[in-house]
Amino acid sequence: MAAVVESTPSRQWALALLLGLIIGLIALSGSTAVQLGFLAAVVSLFLSWFVFTVRGFGLSLLLAALILLPPLPIPLGDSGPHPAIAIAALCMLAGIARLNEWRIPATPINLSWAALVGAMTLSLGFALFYSGPAVAAASAARVGLFSTAPFVFLTTAYGPDHQSPREAVRLAKALFYIAIFAAALGAIDFFFQLPAPAGFGPQFVWLDSGVFRRAQGLFYESSTLGNFCAFFLVMAAVALTEPKDRRPLPAMLLCAGAAVLATALILSYSRASAGAVIISLITLMLLRCSRREIAKLTFLFAAGAAAAVAFSAFLWPEFTQSYLTRLGFSLENLWTMPDRVFSGRLGSWSVIVSFIQNHPWQSLLGIGYKTLPYSTYLGTSVIADNTYLSTLVETGVPGLAALLSLHACIFALCWRARRNARSAFFATWMFCFWAGESVQMLFGDLLTYWRILPIFCWVLAHANSRD
Repeated sequence: MAAVVESTPSRQWALALLLGLIIGLIALSGSTAVQLGFLAAVVSLFLSWFVFTVRGFGLSLLLAALILLPPLPIPLGDSGPHPAIAIAALCMLAGIARLNEWRIPATPINLSWAALVGAMTLSLGFALFYSGPAVAAASAARVGLFSTAPFVFLTTAYGPDHQSPREAVRLAKALFYIAIFAAALGAIDFFFQLPAPAGFGPQFVWLDSGVFRRAQGLFYESSTLGNFCAFFLVMAAVALTEPKDRRPLPAMLLCAGAAVLATALILSYSRASAGAVIISLITLMLLRCSRREIAKLTFLFAAGAAAAVAFSAFLWPEFTQSYLTRLGFSLENLWTMPDRVFSGRLGSWSVIVSFIQNHPWQSLLGIGYKTLPYSTYLGTSVIADNTYLSTLVETGVPGLAALLSLHACIFALCWRARRNARSAFFATWMFCFWAGESVQMLFGDLLTYWRILPIFCWVLAHANSRD
């Protein structure tokens, strides 16, 4: 966790005087808007102070803000700016101020991160050339958002935010509690159809009683909530198979949390995330290999799924019936009506594949990161819903090669780290989850989930622990 850097008496006096001055200004101002403005300035000032002076505070604040804070209701971008962007910028500035504490070796995974961000950055020139300055500026912003993830990995693994194994487990516990809260909020959001705090993805469930927005909680859209719940469901499963003396949380709490997470996952209506959880659990069974562990995991998975379905059926039977019908339709018509089962993705993929065949040289270098959904360069805007296809078309062969290299490095790193008692829990968690994540990337552009990618990278960094 965070370790406080001692302040000199002069700094303490200066801070106290500044606090008193600001409080006096707030009291003297008569306007409520001005008072709120001064209060926001005070909060920002003190958060900045702690980010720069308290080791680990900025990273913990960033991870919590990514999960718990909604986007601001400001008409900027697709869904409004997110407060975590400012916190990430502060963390990066604090990292620059502590350059002497960075020790980044030229390992394969670090080179893969650099290659992927580099390919995205280089593609911005093509975004400007093919799609114009407005689309290129938006693409640059999205490269910046994605870069938060490798920054969290690097600062945790090799920089000033490096934590001991005990501190890492403590923060993992806190994140699990926060995840349960966020998942519960997502379920409440669905049942009561709370107004979205800012822009949201137009994803709905059509029932006989009406049209309802899928559960998204404080995230931009429901698929992100589903992916987020899948990540912490895998954490719970891995933790439950750990020996009792090495288990980070009590078994009852893990089971209760998993039930909440599974319920939110169902209410997000994300079949891809549910499939990713199944792949992750199968991977965990293969890693454990013991018949006893496999039987325990099978029982826990079946009991958790049954509890989540029963809970949903009790609260809203019409939705549960619709969800189970949709799953049954998908299984029955996978071969006869594949495009309908995959929600029209095959049509989008055929447009992209046709472009690759007709424009091989443009596909070699890319047309610009995240330009497919926001430009009409292919004749129409296209939502790829496939990380690999979109990466190839937008960032070219270098980008796709970097992404595949990153996959290989993550699996290799976690496979080795499983044998280290200090990093085994995080390594197993990340290895199993990434097995499902890499498959789910076939059905969604998961590189755009910039609010949860840093959390994945924090776990990956502790799988890469040097302690």
